[in-house]
Amino acid sequence: MSQYKIEAGTAQHIGDRKEQQDRVALFAAPNAPGHMMAVVADGMGGKSGGAIAAEQVIRSAKMLFDEFFPGNDIKAMLEAIVHEAHTVIKLSAVSSEKEPHSTFAALVISPQKAVWAHVGDSRLYRFSGPNFAERTKDHSYVERLVDEGMITPEEAKNHKMSNVLVNVLGSKNAIPYVTFGEKDNLVAGDSFLLCSDGLWHYFSDIELSVAVGASTPRQASELMIRKARERANSHGDNVSFAIVKLAPQPVEQKTYVAEKMTRVI
Repeated sequence: MSQYKIEAGTAQHIGDRKEQQDRVALFAAPNAPGHMMAVVADGMGGKSGGAIAAEQVIRSAKMLFDEFFPGNDIKAMLEAIVHEAHTVIKLSAVSSEKEPHSTFAALVISPQKAVWAHVGDSRLYRFSGPNFAERTKDHSYVERLVDEGMITPEEAKNHKMSNVLVNVLGSKNAIPYVTFGEKDNLVAGDSFLLCSDGLWHYFSDIELSVAVGASTPRQASELMIRKARERANSHGDNVSFAIVKLAPQPVEQKTYVAEKMTRVI
């Protein structure tokens, strides 16, 4: 097994909104050494309902990851987070103006592999060194139009219905479904980006791979926030993301470590 250490960081900017309704977090598993989780939630809903929904996603993620042990099913845990948060968000609806709901994107790194899950249009990107490898597919109306060949991915970004989601946590009419991905045989140089649409809307896949691959999480965070703000031109949404990079570990260190986590505001 290749040896590596985890370098991770989170970043947020309120953009041009009155309130920060995104949430992002990094967690270590107290009962599973060598495991870590990154979570991004983009909350939506009137009268602070979105912020409350996204906060519940983070609370559910921490609670269930705290109970995680080596050998447990990672996908089952991620699905449990979604359904736990979905149920609580529905029960704690705080607004008749607009029901609170949230997206979900989460990544779990273990010594064996990476597993991720998402609901909505918060994305996970995977990079191999400086190269873009893959990303999640949004659960959105415009993504369906792209799949059907009706519009191009570039047209989807500025489509008048680009903010319409077909799968979210907190919906009164549907149980959210979870889409999973995974990568075995992790090596130093692999990296991941989890982000809300307030970030990915302003970048191509290649631009994100270059930013993450060429810099530390802190440097990449500062660069991407600056560029997102410039490109938003005073009309930007909340920006929230987490970067997880697998860095080379000195050969004399024989153990898997997940210890370097920084936060950028």
